[in-house]
Order: sequence, then C-alpha cells, then structure tokens
Amino acid sequence: MSDDKSQASLSQQAMARAVAPQTARYLDGLNEAQRTAVEALDGPVLMLAGAGTGKTRALTARIAHLIASGKARPNEILAVTFTNKAAREMKYRIGQQLGDVVEGMPWLGTFHAIGVRFLRRHAELVGLKSNFTILDTDDQLRLLKQLIRANNLDEKRWPPRALAGLIDGWKNRAWRPEVVPGSEASAFDNRGTELYAAYQDRLRTLNACDFGDLLLHVVTILQQNPDILAQYQRWLRFILVDEYQDTNVAQYLLLRLLAQAHSNICCVGDDDQSIYGWRGAEVGNILRFERDFPGATVVRLEQNYRSTPHILAAASGVIAANEGRLGKTLWTEETEGQKVVLIGHWDGEDEARWIGEEIEALERGGRGLPPQSPDGMAILVRASHQMRAFEDRFLTIGLPYRVVGGPRFYERLEIRDAMAYFRLAISPTDDLAFERIVNMPKRGLGDKAQQTIQRVARENDVPLLLGAALVLRDGLLGGRGAANLREFIENMARWHDAVRNSIPGAVVEGDDDVIEHDGPTQRKRLSHIELAEQMLDESGYTAMWQAQKTPEAEGRLENLKELIKALEGFDNLQGFLEHVALIMDNETEDRTEKVTIMTLHAAKGLEFPMVFLPGWEDGLFPSQRSMDESGPKGLEEERRLAYVGITRAEKLCMISFAANRRVFGQWQSQLPSRFIDELPPEHVEIRTPPGLYGGAFGAAARQPEHSTMDDRAAKADVYNAPGWRRMQARGQKAPPQPKAKHPPAPDVHFTDGERVFHQKFGTGTVLAVDGDKLAVAFDRAGEKHIVARFVTPADGMDDVPF
Repeated sequence: MSDDKSQASLSQQAMARAVAPQTARYLDGLNEAQRTAVEALDGPVLMLAGAGTGKTRALTARIAHLIASGKARPNEILAVTFTNKAAREMKYRIGQQLGDVVEGMPWLGTFHAIGVRFLRRHAELVGLKSNFTILDTDDQLRLLKQLIRANNLDEKRWPPRALAGLIDGWKNRAWRPEVVPGSEASAFDNRGTELYAAYQDRLRTLNACDFGDLLLHVVTILQQNPDILAQYQRWLRFILVDEYQDTNVAQYLLLRLLAQAHSNICCVGDDDQSIYGWRGAEVGNILRFERDFPGATVVRLEQNYRSTPHILAAASGVIAANEGRLGKTLWTEETEGQKVVLIGHWDGEDEARWIGEEIEALERGGRGLPPQSPDGMAILVRASHQMRAFEDRFLTIGLPYRVVGGPRFYERLEIRDAMAYFRLAISPTDDLAFERIVNMPKRGLGDKAQQTIQRVARENDVPLLLGAALVLRDGLLGGRGAANLREFIENMARWHDAVRNSIPGAVVEGDDDVIEHDGPTQRKRLSHIELAEQMLDESGYTAMWQAQKTPEAEGRLENLKELIKALEGFDNLQGFLEHVALIMDNETEDRTEKVTIMTLHAAKGLEFPMVFLPGWEDGLFPSQRSMDESGPKGLEEERRLAYVGITRAEKLCMISFAANRRVFGQWQSQLPSRFIDELPPEHVEIRTPPGLYGGAFGAAARQPEHSTMDDRAAKADVYNAPGWRRMQARGQKAPPQPKAKHPPAPDVHFTDGERVFHQKFGTGTVLAVDGDKLAVAFDRAGEKHIVARFVTPADGMDDVPF
C-alpha cells in the first residue's frame, strides 16, 4: 500500500518538492540575524537593515526560501524595489540561487513597473483604455502650459513646472482632485485644484497618464472595487518591499491594501537612511510599522560588512542625536583601521586644493596605505554647486574625474548658456553662441524667424548678429519677436562696449576697495564680474530660472552664482573663457580610473574605499533651506544624510569645512557644521592647520561642555554668518556686534617686496606702491590692485598655512 505522497501524481510531486533548509545553498554564509529574517515567513516582518549589513542578500534569500520551501509559487510573490537597477540585481541573484524559476515572477519590479502591469488590466475603471500612453516630462509640461494659458494665468508668475510639482506632490499623497484638502485650496493662485481636475480630464481624453497616475490610479481602483482588491489579495500571498523608508503615502496605501488580508509582508529598510523627504518619502511609514501590522517580527541587521570600526562609530555618534528613529548599533569584525579625518580650510578653493593633493598622495601610497586607485575615491557634496571648485582644480592638475548624476559643471545647460552670452559679448561674430541664446530665454523667435536671420546673414556674408540687425532694418520680422530681437541686439552692443572698456584685474570688494585704471587718469568702471552679472540679469536669463519654482531651477541658480564666483580668479571674461576651453580640452580620456564626484543623495546605496565629505558648515550642511522649510524634521533628515555620507566609506573617511565661503555673492565667515560636534572625539583625527580661526575651533578644539554657540561665534568673529542670524532669531544671547567701519589705515608705509596680509586673499608680496595704492602678488589669489588700508603687515602670518 502506497503512502499519501505516492498517491499524488508525479507532476504534482515535482511541483511541490521542497528544498530542506539545511541543504539550501541560499542560506550559506548568512549570519544569525539574516537567517532569522529569512526563515520568519509567516506574518509581518520588518528587516531593520543598517548600512552595509547585507540586506539585499537577506531579501533575495528570503524570496528563494519562500519558493524553494514550497511556501509560495513564484507568481504569488510581490517583490517591489525603487529602481530598475535594484530589480535587475534581485532577479539576477534569485536566478543564481534557484535557476529559471525567477522568470515566473511577473510581480517583481519597481513600483511604477508593477503599477503599469496592473493598470493595463483595469484601465477602464479609471476612464482609460488598456493601450494608454505614459507622458514624459516634456509632454506633461506642454499640456499644463496649455491649461495655464486657457485659464488666463500669467505663465511667468505661475510657471508650468511649479504646477507640475504641486500636482505630483498631491498624487504622491494619493489625493485625487476631489479629495485635495481645503488647506491646499490657496495653491497656485487659488486655482490649483481646479487646474488639477482639468489636467486629469485632459489626460483621460488623450488616453494618457503621467508617472504619478501609475500609483494613484491603482490605489483608486483597489479602494473603490473591493472584489478586485480581494482577488489580488488572494493572488499575491507574500509581499516583500525594499527600501521601505523611502515610500510615499500612495505607495504605503498600495502595500497596506494588498497586505491587510494576510499580513504576509516583509519590509526591508533603514530609518536612518530616509533622505528623500523632499520628493514625498515618509519616514513615518517605517517608524510605525509595528502599529500598522500588530505582532510584527522586527529583526535588526547590525553586523556591517563594509566599514571600519572608526567609521561606524563616527556615523553612529552623529545619527544618535536624532529622536525619530527605531535605533540600532552597527558593529563589525573588521580591524580598527584609520580614524575619521577632520580638517578645516581657509576657503572652498583651499579645500579643493587639499583634497586634490590628498588624492594624489593616496595614489602614490600615502597615509600608511598601499597605492589606491582613483576609482575607489569619491567626493560627496551636499549641493551640486560645490562641484565647481573640485572640477576646476582637477582639470588644472590633470586629475581624471567623473560626475555622477549629471554633467560636469561647465557642461551644464545653464553654464553653457551663460558662457554663450559672455562669448557673444566678447566676439559678435560667434555664430554658435548667437544660435544658442538668441531665443534663450524665449523671445518669440521660433524656427522660422531664426531661419530668416540665417538666410539674410548668408546672403550678405555677415555674422548672424549683424544678419539679425539687417532683418529688422528690412522689416522681415514683426510683432513681439521683432521688439525682443531689437532689445537683444541693443543689449549685446552695449555689453560688447562694456567688455572692451572693462578693466583687467579689478577687485570688487566694496566701492572704495577697487582701483580702476584708464591711462593717466582714473575713473570708476564695471568689473568683468559685475558685467557678467549684469548680462545674466538684463537678458532675463536669471529671471527665467527664478520664475520656475522647482528644486531643479534653484540648483541652476546656485550654479550660476558659482559661475560668477569662478570669475574672481581671472582678470577678464576672455581669460576665463580661454581657461575653460583649455581645461575642458585637456581632459584625460586615456585613463579609465577616475575620481567620482557626486551629491550625497545620489551616493545612497554605493560604497567607496576612500570618501571625502567637504563643505560641512552650518547653512550649507545642514542645509539652511531644509531647516527653514521643515524645521526639526528637516534637520533630522539632514543628519540622516550625514550618516549616509559617512557610511559610504570603507577604509577612510575625510570630513572638511571652510572658514570662509562666498554666499549669495558675499564672502562670509562660516561656522563648522553642528554635526561635527556630534562626532565621537576618540574616533576622529584632527588635521586643521593652527591659527585658522585664531585658535582651535568647535570639535577640533575639544571644547568644554559649557561651550555654547555664542562662544563659538565670538571666537570665529562671524556676525553675518547663518549661524549668528539663527541665534538672533531664536532669541539667544549673541555676542555684541561691532559697529561697521573700515579698518584703520596702517601706521606704516609699505615698500616693494614687503609681505602683507589681506582678510580675503591671505598673504602676499608688494610689487609696487603708488601713494595709498598697492600692487600685490598674493600667494593664493595672484596679482591684485589693493587700497593700502585694506592690508596689514604680515607679522609672521607666513607661518600660518592658509
């Protein structure tokens, strides 16, 4: 008589055959916590996985265990990731462990990919057909522009990008037009919800949806159709979610709806790495997991396989200051390694110079390490405009680098546009520059108008700028385009004259700190820096980006400010453009090993043996804008970003800050980031040069416990810095602000060859003296013409390395 198993058909036996856990290869090498998370298959599970703790391995092993043990068939598993790269990686690993069975997992992918698959089946329930199209950003903006014009709104005051961002935010919170709360009613000139409804109607007419709809429509269908919801709850018996801390409200609701029947949901994430609040992520989703799913098993993955103990301790010290976290302590079996390096610099250029030298030293085998590859080094910045100083320095010294997450600084759209204005002002025959900017910003000069200009220029054998003037003279263009073109030509002629008359070497540091030369006489003129700002302002280019109230536009404006700052190191616009052309042409392409430059946000999920973290100054990092907009919540997210940055490092982490930085066109003294004081002293090596702040500072000084920000500000002498202004706003006792006055005139007469000190440019040597005017060759800034009362004798300042 055969047993129960033998009574089943061979095919049934083959399908149901399970792999004994003790013989499963996918369990090999898992630590105790990982194995616990993998084998807890029933009920809700939160895998709280710290940085570098092998969460991807545990997640894929769990999927493999569900299938191999017979607990679930491949098509009964919903596995959600945030990026296509993560989905491919997960699929590849499962394939390695179980073979071709992974091809039977139709519900493995990103949120949006799964949303598309669902929506194709049920599109009619939200007024679409199954062959709907998905609009890209350009099509979305074009449609919103039409709606704004149809509703008689000023497009400059209420730009389409701002409306797109508003609607996307509502969709991230799963708000359909009819459920947008009244507190949002004032959005977009009190027309936001009206335009949102019109936009959705227009999408249905076009049989289209945008990316936000791919989740909003799915949530709507499941909420309004209980039978369909029940069907998918039966089909998708096990749910696994990667990077749960990055989910927004719509994604959270989708997962809750699908899991509420069986609660077989496993979420993997790290509350300490939730850094995308600005794009809708809700860290509260992971913080309240145990309340959302009672009886949940929480498994903490704390063994780190990436970083040294010093790096982990530094990261843990910073993140411990956050109150909104579940808490965990990372540890490693790795050897102690090197301490986190902390160093201050005179300014941003000095910081870039030091990092370049440090990279070259590491390549040769410095700091007690074997020679390191540039591929293993990364510079992680808080804001993209910080990249310019490093790019300039690396191009100058021939150090190969790559910018991840965007083009290099001088290849960015706004920088190329701005430099095209400079080029055309210098050389009116530069037709390539003319073509780039004649309709940037929009001047009503479409393809037909520009073709007319090109035809007239060819017929008369003249440059395009002169051809445009001939078009106006002959009346070949009318309307708004003609008026705008005339203004453009007149502006360019005036700027060209200003370029020719600009004074090389002008130093803009206040009206009485500038010396202008015009033959034997002297008169005030625009410096090339002022002229560049004037061109961008009067052309309307700056206003174009200011009108677009989006994070992208704000970043472009910051980059334009950084471009103006870069002009300070040159005598004129032409010299600057020649410098850029030469260094860009000089890029080394024959070497594949390159240093990586990227933002901290883009670095999440990556790792590098050597990591440089520049710009740790209050106002820059943590970001003043983030704190102003989100208060304590914003500060905690900034601190999580610092934690992410430190934990990208495997062997060596170097944190740096600058004593001075140009902020909104003005030089300001900077306070070191408050995060620096949260680093545990025993894990930090301080390398700040002596005398940078007139003594040690902040964490570098190992200040006594009673030291306050008031004391720190007094030592730093920063009365216009963001930190000092914040103290005033909070009503704290601030150090008395001295009355503004010019430095007293020096009591000595300077002579050729004498060493002098300038507050901004540092130390230098006097080349020539003309009454109270000096020509000085500064060690770091080159030759400048300075009024004598703005410098003092060096008096031993040569011993200070800044």
